[in-house]
Amino acid sequence: MTHLRQRMIEDMQLRGLSEGTQQQYVGAVRRLAEHYAKPPDQISEEELRQYLLYLINDRQLSKSTLGVVLCGIKFFYQYTLKREWPTLGLTRPRYKRKLPVVLSTVEVRQILGCLRTLRYQACLGTIYSCGLRLAEGVHLRVSDIDSDRMVVYVRGQKSRDRHVPLPTRTLTVLRQYWSTHRHSVWLFPGQMPGSPRSTAIKPMTVRGVQQTFKMALQESGIQKQATVHSLRHSYATHLLEAGVSLRVIQIYLGHISPQTTAIYTHLTSEIENQAAETINQVMEDLKW
Repeated sequence: MTHLRQRMIEDMQLRGLSEGTQQQYVGAVRRLAEHYAKPPDQISEEELRQYLLYLINDRQLSKSTLGVVLCGIKFFYQYTLKREWPTLGLTRPRYKRKLPVVLSTVEVRQILGCLRTLRYQACLGTIYSCGLRLAEGVHLRVSDIDSDRMVVYVRGQKSRDRHVPLPTRTLTVLRQYWSTHRHSVWLFPGQMPGSPRSTAIKPMTVRGVQQTFKMALQESGIQKQATVHSLRHSYATHLLEAGVSLRVIQIYLGHISPQTTAIYTHLTSEIENQAAETINQVMEDLKW
């Protein structure tokens, strides 16, 4: 590992960026260096400008992908190299906020019912029933489960650590699955060929969970463009529909801003029906 890369990683750690974000940012700078076949600290501002135009005009990256690349490159030059180039201030792609895909409670049961192995039933069921991000769920430790208080200690990937309620059914499934491997650290241990899961040094892979969910979604016949993260969106929406306040949901999800949580008010059929009923009452005496 080069000194520059190590320095950038340390800077990101000091800023509290998640491991996933660190990998994406490092990758963005690495691809920039590969494009010019020289170290990134030897790239001029004009070269950086032309590279960004290349990404926008020739590669035509999506706004979300381009945003990650820009953030990674800006972090490297602004924080690691301390360069305040005007070009870095010009690069701000506008995002079109899309409503997330939400599954109904029936659809969630259908998908989970298509899972063939207990390890994925336990993992994906926990992600949904506790409103976790995928990385948070995969990296759960045995010590994170507090059965006395019925809460799960979540090490936030994008926010501060938090506690979320642990449903009784989820605890039952987790105990059943843990009894099959009895790993001392990981709740969902990975597995090396020829070795028992009880000796795994890492948890199961994010990619494996994603692929399993995709296959279960296809088998269920549900046509929505859902991902594992849709389980988290569905959890929040279902809580809101059940009458849980937005503030409480915000705490459970680990959102820093209440505006992030407020998007779920646009996704609940109950709230839409209530609004339509209220509008009808207000407009009842309107004369045409």
